[in-house]
Amino acid sequence: MIATGLLLAGRVVPDPGSWLAWIVVGLISGAVAARVVAGRGFGCIADIVVGIAGAIIGGYLLGLLFNMSGTVGLLGSIVVAFIGAAILLSVLKLLSGGRL
Repeated sequence: MIATGLLLAGRVVPDPGSWLAWIVVGLISGAVAARVVAGRGFGCIADIVVGIAGAIIGGYLLGLLFNMSGTVGLLGSIVVAFIGAAILLSVLKLLSGGRL
């Protein structure tokens, strides 16, 4: 399995079975979210961290809001991680007064 999701306490979360998949999903979603929200990337490692945090946040929020369960696949993982990363970066930008 490459970046699948699984049901954990009613939430869709990426499957931690493949660390490479976590890194790829984190890098893609974090880089895209950083460019959309902040207008620039933060570097490879920071984009991966933002993307992985976004995957956790996005999986939790989508599971909570839409009562989703099951696997989401690679593309679904990237989309869920992007949504979570964009929310995370938007909140950080709001709290930092736009200096993100």
